[in-house]
Amino acid sequence: MENTESNKGELGNGLKTRHLTMMGLGSAIGAGLFLGTGVGIRAAGPAVLLAYLIAGIIVVLVMQMLGELAAARPASGSFATYARQAHGHWAGFTLGWLYWFMLIMVLGAEMTGAAAIMGAWFDVAPWIPALVCVIFFAVVNFTQVRGFGEFEFWFAFIKVAVILLFLVVGVLLIFGLLPGSTFVGTSNFLSQGFMPHGISGVAAGLLAVAFAFGGIEIVTIAAAESENPSVAIRTAVHSVIWRIAVFYLGAVLVITFLMPYDTISGADSAAESPFTIVLKMANIPGVVGFMEAVIVLALLSAFNAQIYATSRLCHSLAREGDAPRIFAVTNRNDVPINAVILSMVFAFVSVGLQWANLSGLLDFLLNAVGGCLLVIWIVIATSYLKLHPELERNNEIATVRLPGYPVLPILALVLLAGLVILMLFDQGARSEITSVSVIVVVLIVLSFFSRRSTQRSAARSK
Repeated sequence: MENTESNKGELGNGLKTRHLTMMGLGSAIGAGLFLGTGVGIRAAGPAVLLAYLIAGIIVVLVMQMLGELAAARPASGSFATYARQAHGHWAGFTLGWLYWFMLIMVLGAEMTGAAAIMGAWFDVAPWIPALVCVIFFAVVNFTQVRGFGEFEFWFAFIKVAVILLFLVVGVLLIFGLLPGSTFVGTSNFLSQGFMPHGISGVAAGLLAVAFAFGGIEIVTIAAAESENPSVAIRTAVHSVIWRIAVFYLGAVLVITFLMPYDTISGADSAAESPFTIVLKMANIPGVVGFMEAVIVLALLSAFNAQIYATSRLCHSLAREGDAPRIFAVTNRNDVPINAVILSMVFAFVSVGLQWANLSGLLDFLLNAVGGCLLVIWIVIATSYLKLHPELERNNEIATVRLPGYPVLPILALVLLAGLVILMLFDQGARSEITSVSVIVVVLIVLSFFSRRSTQRSAARSK
């Protein structure tokens, strides 16, 4: 592959603040919001708002900690780099490859879902649109990073516009301001009480929505290739709080005001989505096809972002000696082209696993995904606790600062520990803890072999 020797594998800086800001806005809006929101509502009723609030507090604290570290020390390895600085080589190796594995498995699921819908549109086998999309996004990720930024900017812009449209239509329906609608009041919202299943229902709802905001960490990976990382990170991180409040809490409020909670459940298709049902109430024509298009867009946007993030993490790991050096190579566009190719290869493997549906293996791998994010959030918090005093001493803290050290980081860890305990007592979630524990142990063991290999290579080069 082509390589610009002068940059010695350095990445470019073509992303603008508007790219990262919109990327941050759109990263929390995935197909899970449109199809999975009903699961939490079904479990907790209107009290699912408390579950989203608790999950939102965890994410805000984690992103503020990660934002402070990223603004002070921008790095494409992001939390893996900070874990290495705080806890040593094993932590950086484990966290980097754990996130890489998680995104690879998720992007397989994203492409499988999108391809199934597109295959039905064009009456072709799903592998055909999947192949076209994978090749298309490979080309996008081979070009300058600004091209990726533009795609994600417009993907996110459309998703944000759809959510805002939904909120406006929903509020008008609640107050009976649309033709054929009447004032709803709290007749649905409190028909069976705010917390119909008690605290246990809220706990079940929390498990259903805990990882809804996963993906916003990608912003700190992308920030390393922005023109002004500190400013871009500050803008993206500060938007997290109102994004959660407006998009998730707002959408759930609208849905629970307009629909009795016991009629809501998880959706397997756009037609079953509570978003579709609410928009149908407004007599919007073609709403099912519209929501299908939005869901496909959300899936493809996530796929594109995950190809980007996995390639940058692999590039960062290669520069640290934790992956073959070939993946540290960049082309004339400052893109880690070999790392992108690796991500594309595993994208095909992951999609193949989804379609093959190998009994046991696929369940084990997908079960690990939810637990991966929990491990990553915990290590971000422990890394921050270790590194913050060092940033203070060196006067490195830039545009983002989490107040209340060490109280708020410890609060984040307490909340995350509570989430682990809930998962251990839930039969469905317990397998996630088991699967991710096995993968983490394997990665930690591999990290020591990687370190020895790197040390031998360094000794031979002297």
